[in-house]
Amino acid sequence: MFIQEVKDTLFNNIIPFWKNLKDKEYGGFYGYLDFDLKLHKKATKGVILNSRILWFFANAYTTVNDEECIEYAKHAYKFLKDYCLDKEYGGVHWSLQYDGNAADTTKHTYNQAFAIYALSSYYGATGDAEALQLAYELFDLIETRCKDSIGYLEAFNQAFEPVDNDKLSENGLMASKTMNTLLHVFEAYTELYRVDKQERVGNQLRWIMNQFAEVLYNPKRQMLEVFFDENMRTLSDLNSYGHDIEASWLIDRGCEVLGDNAYTKKMFQVTEALRRHILEEGFDGNSLNNECFHGEVDTTKIWWVEAEAILGFINGYQLNTERKEYQKAAKKIWDFTKNYIIDKRLGSEWFYDVNKEGEPVSRKEIAGPWKCPYHNGRMCFEVIKRNVDW
Repeated sequence: MFIQEVKDTLFNNIIPFWKNLKDKEYGGFYGYLDFDLKLHKKATKGVILNSRILWFFANAYTTVNDEECIEYAKHAYKFLKDYCLDKEYGGVHWSLQYDGNAADTTKHTYNQAFAIYALSSYYGATGDAEALQLAYELFDLIETRCKDSIGYLEAFNQAFEPVDNDKLSENGLMASKTMNTLLHVFEAYTELYRVDKQERVGNQLRWIMNQFAEVLYNPKRQMLEVFFDENMRTLSDLNSYGHDIEASWLIDRGCEVLGDNAYTKKMFQVTEALRRHILEEGFDGNSLNNECFHGEVDTTKIWWVEAEAILGFINGYQLNTERKEYQKAAKKIWDFTKNYIIDKRLGSEWFYDVNKEGEPVSRKEIAGPWKCPYHNGRMCFEVIKRNVDW
């Protein structure tokens, strides 16, 4: 029943919605659909959004063998290659105008990582050697331009000179380094290693896992610290429930792809602790809260947090089927998601967020720079690949 509901959501809700956002005139995909389902054809096109759409259609093709999806992936790839990549300084821009001209030329490590993630999946789906080459060019760029001896730097101008990290900072902070960027560099490198198995990428996966285990993980509180100064000293008391449950399964996936038993054993101590803590502190019995900042819990239910929680708890249960509380939590969160977060309006997809009563009071966009088919699409792909049912 569960797997069929997920397939129905993927085939009848998520895939058709994003197909409808294809920009046939200027390339790529439209950048903004507001809460009232009004399409803004001249909105800027976020490169993170378009990279995630490329990743999504490549994986839709490999997961459900939908031949039409690979054509959408090719469309997304052409846009990334022709417009998102900076031909002068390298890397990908932050955003483009609707017609493909650069809008925000900021170079962000997080953004480079998602381009690697998308290109790697596209190569895995098509065997296109050019896409793999572009992925390695971005890998080399991150390792030579976006990293110091103790971590990954964040934001740069077009010529890769450091600037303030306002795009991935929040709560009044200006972070020099973040857990979020490190996690998604790890995710991108995992996918690159999966499709090509170069040891230099594997070595960076090990280095990043050491960072998670020895620097970011707070063993006393069983959580990952989020924001850091340039010396990797934490800046605030923030527990991001969504990122912690996402990290738990992404790190497990990285260990599986890497196939290094020593790291699998080492990192499981961290990932299992994260799952237990999120279940105890972030799960309210029906859904996952967003975060806890200086002791104040944000009970907003955000589309990506719920999708990652479903997948994270499924992963925990599959690793240890005695932990039936993980399966129970995944069931509850899915029920909340299908009842309140999946938007039943014709031509829509998932609400960005709802309150604890399930009401979309914020009226945030249905598609935008951050609202994409990556988290919910990936949850569907993983449920199908893992053949999860109950």
